[in-house]
Amino acid sequence: MSLSPFDHPFLSGLFGDPELTGLLSAEADVAAMVAFEVALAAAQAEYGVIPQADAQAIARLETEYTPDFEGLKAGLGRDGVVAPELVKQMRKVLEGEAAKSLHFGATSQDVIDTSLILRLKSVTTVLADRIAAVEKALARLSDQFGDRKLMARTRMQDALEISVADRIADWSAPLARHRQRLEEIEPRLLVIQYGGAVGVLEKLGDDCPRVAKALASRLGLGITGKSWHNQRDAIVEFSGWLGLVSGSLGKMGQDLALMAQNAMGDVVLSGGGGSSAMPHKSNPVAAEVLVTLARYTAGSSGTLAQSLVHEQERSGAAWTLEWLVLPQMVLATGSSLLVASRLLDSVETVGQD
Repeated sequence: MSLSPFDHPFLSGLFGDPELTGLLSAEADVAAMVAFEVALAAAQAEYGVIPQADAQAIARLETEYTPDFEGLKAGLGRDGVVAPELVKQMRKVLEGEAAKSLHFGATSQDVIDTSLILRLKSVTTVLADRIAAVEKALARLSDQFGDRKLMARTRMQDALEISVADRIADWSAPLARHRQRLEEIEPRLLVIQYGGAVGVLEKLGDDCPRVAKALASRLGLGITGKSWHNQRDAIVEFSGWLGLVSGSLGKMGQDLALMAQNAMGDVVLSGGGGSSAMPHKSNPVAAEVLVTLARYTAGSSGTLAQSLVHEQERSGAAWTLEWLVLPQMVLATGSSLLVASRLLDSVETVGQD
C-alpha cells in the first residue's frame, strides 16, 4: 500500500496520474540508466576509448539484463546510490572484457542524473501538451460564454461589471507564458550529466569533448561545457516552473470554487462531489483539488531550492533531497493539469446573459 497520494489505492482517485507515474517509476529509471550505459559505450567505442566488440556486448544489456530490484534496494541502502549495485548486476551479465569497459570513466551521478533528464524530456512533452489542452478548453468556454456578464470582485467585494471573457483571459494568459518559459528552460535542463569522479572526466584525456558530444547525440540531449554535478540551478529552475503552473491552475480553481457558491451562482458545474450528511450538496471538488495542489507545489518549491547548496564537488545530502521532492512536484503538476481539464469540461454555464 503506497503512502504517496499520487498512487495510493484510493487517494489517487483525486491525485493520480498514471502516465507520469510510469515515467518516474523504478522500471523507467533503470531502463534509462541502461540506455545511458549503452550510449556511453557506443560513444567511447567510436573514438577508440573501449573496443567496438565491448560496446556491442554492452548494447545487448537493453534486452538481456533483468534488474534484481531487491538487490538494487539493498545496494542503495548500503551505498547511498543505486548505481554501484546496478553496474555490478550488469557486469555479471557481461563478464569478460566487456564487463571492464562498462561504465568506464563515469560515476554514479552521471548515470543517475542522466536517467532523470531522459525521463524529464518525456515529462516536459506531456506537460506542454496538457497545458495546451487546458488553454483550448478555456478558449472554448470563452467562445461559448465570453459575452456574458460577471460581477468583478476586488478583495472579495463587488466592484464593477466585466465579461466572462475578461476573467477567462486572466486564467489563460499565464498558461501561454508557462509554455514559452518551458521552451526557454529546456535547453538548460535537457542535457547529459557526464563528468566522472570529480566532474573533469579525468580518465578520458583529450577524448573528453568528442565522447561527451557523441553521448549527448545518441541520447537526444544537449551538452554543457562542464558537468553539473554540483550546479543544480536548472533542476531548481524547472521546479520553480512546476510551481508556477500549479499556482496558476490553483488561482483558476479558487475562482471557480467561489463562483460556484450558492449565493453567487456565477457558474454551474456538473458532477460535483456529494456529501455523506447533506445529499442536496454538490461540492466543487475538482476546483478545490487545484487549490490544494497549488499550495503543495509552492511549499515543495522552497524545499527543493535548498538542494542548490552543494558542498564542494558533490553533495550526498543535497542530491538526495531532490529524489524526495522533485518527483512529487512533477506528479502534483501533472495531476493539476488533468484535474483542470476535467473541471473545465464540467462547466455547464457561466455568467449572466
